[in-house]
Amino acid sequence: MDIKAYKTAMSRWATGVTIITTRAPTGELAGFTASSFSSLSLDPPMVLFCLGEEAVCFPAFQAADGFAVHILAWEQQELSARFAQLGGDKFANLTYREGHRGVPLLEGALACLECRKIQVYAGGDHRVFLGEVETVHVGEGAPLVYYRGEYRSL
Repeated sequence: MDIKAYKTAMSRWATGVTIITTRAPTGELAGFTASSFSSLSLDPPMVLFCLGEEAVCFPAFQAADGFAVHILAWEQQELSARFAQLGGDKFANLTYREGHRGVPLLEGALACLECRKIQVYAGGDHRVFLGEVETVHVGEGAPLVYYRGEYRSL
């Protein structure tokens, strides 16, 4: 299997961009930029995302009981890049509000889904997190899209 060819093939998959946030039981805030997000079920409403086991924020997501998925707007490219960086305090000087599970909710997203974590599954070097959507917030605007290693718009 040619890993480089696999990565190139996967870059041909146009996807929306999300930031997924959580608050660990210790109070630590964590978040990361993800394109590995999907709706799973309507009844009950469920979503999933994938997170690498080596990610700095992995322990916080593993320990937390919930998370929020922010579907980003075109204007949020800088925020996406910030949460895609390795390490550092991604919430420094950032305005957010707390969701009902204490999870940080970012402003300006096209949509935000507050979720209760219900299961985590192994998937190679990643884990697949399943959540039941408890609260939905919907905004307006154009979506932020990722294709062939670059941000795009519709």
